[in-house]
Amino acid sequence: MNPSEEFVEQGTSQQNLRRVSSTTVLALAYQSLGVVYGDLCISPLYVYKTTFSGKLSLHENDEEIYGVLSFIFWTITLIALFKYVFIVMLADDNGEGGTFALYSLLCRHAGLSILPNQQAADEKLSEYVTDRSADTWQSSALKSFFEKHPRFCKGLLIFVLLGTCMAIADGVLTPAISVLSAVSGIKLKITELHEMGLFSLQHYGTHKVAFMFAPIVTAWLLCLTGIGVYNIFRWNSHIFHALSPIYMLKFLKSTGIEGWVSLGGVVLAITGVETMFANLGHFSSLSIRIAFTFLVYPSLLLTYMGEAAFLSKHHEDIERSFYKAIPETVFWPVFIVATFAAVIGSQAVISATFSIISQCCALNCFPHVRIIHTSSKIYGQIYIPEVNWMLMCLSLAVTIGLRDTGMMGHAYGLAVTTVMFVTTCLMAMVMIIVWKQKTVTAVAFLLVFGSMELLYISACIFKVPEGAWIALTVSSIFMAVMYIWNYGTMKKHQFDVENKVSMNRIVSLGPSLGMVRVPGIGLVYTNLVTGVPAVFGHFVTNLPAFHQVLVFVCIKSVQVPYVCEKERILISRVGPKECGMFRCILRYGYKDLQQENYNFENRLVSGLVQFVETEDETASKATDFCGEFGNSDIEAFDSSVHTISISYPEEDRVRCSCDIQVMTSDIGRVESFLLKDESLQILKAKESGVTYVLGHSYAKSKKPSSIFKKFAIDVVYAFLSKNGTEPNILMKVSPTSLLEVGMIYYV
Repeated sequence: MNPSEEFVEQGTSQQNLRRVSSTTVLALAYQSLGVVYGDLCISPLYVYKTTFSGKLSLHENDEEIYGVLSFIFWTITLIALFKYVFIVMLADDNGEGGTFALYSLLCRHAGLSILPNQQAADEKLSEYVTDRSADTWQSSALKSFFEKHPRFCKGLLIFVLLGTCMAIADGVLTPAISVLSAVSGIKLKITELHEMGLFSLQHYGTHKVAFMFAPIVTAWLLCLTGIGVYNIFRWNSHIFHALSPIYMLKFLKSTGIEGWVSLGGVVLAITGVETMFANLGHFSSLSIRIAFTFLVYPSLLLTYMGEAAFLSKHHEDIERSFYKAIPETVFWPVFIVATFAAVIGSQAVISATFSIISQCCALNCFPHVRIIHTSSKIYGQIYIPEVNWMLMCLSLAVTIGLRDTGMMGHAYGLAVTTVMFVTTCLMAMVMIIVWKQKTVTAVAFLLVFGSMELLYISACIFKVPEGAWIALTVSSIFMAVMYIWNYGTMKKHQFDVENKVSMNRIVSLGPSLGMVRVPGIGLVYTNLVTGVPAVFGHFVTNLPAFHQVLVFVCIKSVQVPYVCEKERILISRVGPKECGMFRCILRYGYKDLQQENYNFENRLVSGLVQFVETEDETASKATDFCGEFGNSDIEAFDSSVHTISISYPEEDRVRCSCDIQVMTSDIGRVESFLLKDESLQILKAKESGVTYVLGHSYAKSKKPSSIFKKFAIDVVYAFLSKNGTEPNILMKVSPTSLLEVGMIYYV
């Protein structure tokens, strides 16, 4: 296998691509055509048709056509080329892009994160990269503002969720508008064809032709280029004069309100641009820039110019201008390629929606769902069955209910422009806080691009009664779900913090903790990274017996895209050695899948033995450095490599456990290594069995709560909790090893 193929198969990250050959970059640029640009390249199917719908269709002067072309040209050039390709794609988060990448950068550099369980040890992660340069007075002032006004941190999260939910609405609308627009062309030949026949096949077809994605999109772009050049020379060779911005002013002056409202159709020319940034993690910024600048951008411009040239001579064909402009001899081949390209574009947006949902789960903004890897070679390609069926049902409902690409286009435009405006605002903050740029630079960026996007948003909002309400409805539903889930999760965490068992109480009980200690290892799942969870106290109060070795397991997310395997697990001791209690923290990035394929039990025992064997040495070095520690949780050290580096969070001394093999099946062989008695006890406990103790919690609102809070917690949150994926499924726990403890949380 050559290097370029190896990088492509592995889903190369930004760091891996810093020193690769030009051949690899070109290979990735070619691959990106099938993943990144499917949605953007099918826009010519419906842009002019949507723009000239309504009252604007009564305008048949060439200046109106020239004005629309001028708007399309400058929109693609300024927003797609200058904003995204030249500026936004520089703001990657360890090679990852998208709205959450920008939000993650802000959280790390300005302390804006509202995720619970964040520790100082998380800043030692290799992916936790922050700029060490001194803050400017602008960045310091903005950070200070968020510190003094915590409500704005919550407001920023809601703003990010708005863009996220609009992106999900995009995932609902894209299959409907793109596939129906492609199929509409065949009605020129077969007028009785039903749209739903081909639409129902798009989900299955994309999987079967996955290896053909890039060739099909490439063929589609070449078709667009050829047809565009043909129409320019065939109908109007002077169409390039329309690229002058003067025609935009003439258009608005002659059409008035109708022209302003029609801009909601023009914005469809850049649908899919956000995908370039969102898919940055699977490619390199250089490869995406090359593909867009040298192929996608000129091809789209020639296509829109050619269609405008055709329209300048055929005003009556405005509703079906794209297919009417295709020469008769090549109509069927182009139609077939257009249909495949539309299907590919639809599936690309659906896949992006899966990624968004998984990130929302990591940020405690969406119930945990079952996530399936669809590729063993490319990390990050996932499939979520429940979300897939939900999107399919919503998309089919929109298709059957409307069957009007014009109305779908209005909703589609509102969703796309809102996502872009959210990105613009976040980028302005990144410029100040992360890049340490002057305020005038960020304000100029916000004014130039934000004003354009607000213009398009205002045009789309004017079309709310004519279809844009769909985007608002879908996004509002998801916004409500995400906010309520985040609210309920944070309230539950607050309850856990306030009701955790006192360490002094644990120590006062003695080595047996006032219980009968039975052989085996007990894993108690908790939401806390410090202290003893209330669910443990609830269990032993009713049944005063527990395992010889206790491990409190916490699964948490951190504000980085990925956490490497050697930094995944943190091991620490809880209380004195005699109690035999430990803590295991599993850390995941917002793009990691919280599912482990390795044998978690063996890896955990390996980490426990490694911790016990090196604890005294680490404690002595830590004591020399910072003095004695008390009976609280003690932080260990990083032994993922054969050197020791000590960090000092407030409550835990934590150690990264590397993945070593511990032969628990042969204790005699292990004894030959002269392990400590406590290590041998852990290995023997592993032989006796491992039990997973999960708190099956029920959240209920307090009696004096408002009606809204009671409905949100007792109805919506309870329903989502009941139907979400439990930790035992994420960790693949056998039912025979599972013990659930019921507990009610009053929030």
